[in-house]
Amino acid sequence: MARQKGIIKLKGKVGDLSFYQSRDGNLVREKGGVDGTRIANDPAFARTRENGAEFGSSATSGKLVRDAVRTLMMSASDGRVTARLTKLMTSIKNLDATSARGERTVGTAMALPAAKARLKGFNFNNRAVLGSVLYKSYQVDTGTGEINITDLVPLNDVAFPRGATHMTLRGGWAKIDFVTNEQTIEFTDAVNLPIDATPSNVNLVPAAEPAGAGVGVFLLMIEFFQEVNAVQYSLKNGAFNALCIVEVA
Repeated sequence: MARQKGIIKLKGKVGDLSFYQSRDGNLVREKGGVDGTRIANDPAFARTRENGAEFGSSATSGKLVRDAVRTLMMSASDGRVTARLTKLMTSIKNLDATSARGERTVGTAMALPAAKARLKGFNFNNRAVLGSVLYKSYQVDTGTGEINITDLVPLNDVAFPRGATHMTLRGGWAKIDFVTNEQTIEFTDAVNLPIDATPSNVNLVPAAEPAGAGVGVFLLMIEFFQEVNAVQYSLKNGAFNALCIVEVA
């Protein structure tokens, strides 16, 4: 991919060249590829159509997860979470060993323990992976959605960013049906703790079991704040906050 190095930054199309800006800088590419009508109808592109159908299905499954978790993601996610989640869903879709090529789906694969295991542990913010933030073990009750942490000492058990004075823990229990593309979620109350040497037992209980059927997805989020004059402010717009799928059932 060619890069723009000049002083003038172009955006848009000039002849057969397309100028655009990405996270990697100002880039330019030449028009190319095969006509869309041919791809949609030519037997020679059957594999391409199959790949496209499966990719679209995986992208839809990724969006389904993001929609369910959006309230939490507003405080803890990175700029590439959509691409990372789509990639994960594609790998899960590949576990579908019963459907024909072009018809494999995340919904079929999710019946397998291996698929659930791949979804477990996904971090929505790669800048703050839960395992590198929380060093204390936790227990998840998949029957009630409760998340428990015993004797949490924030000063010792949490890798907190400079300037943080307080932390908030919150949980979520989602039901995600990857077959019907429906999702619901229930959240726990937030537990706010000062970052000091005081031990606390953290008990996060969802308001209710989420309605509907589907895969149970359990989430844990940690947010950091700085208190100034009795008011807590989020640090760097949530850049240090962790959000992870801690269990899938």
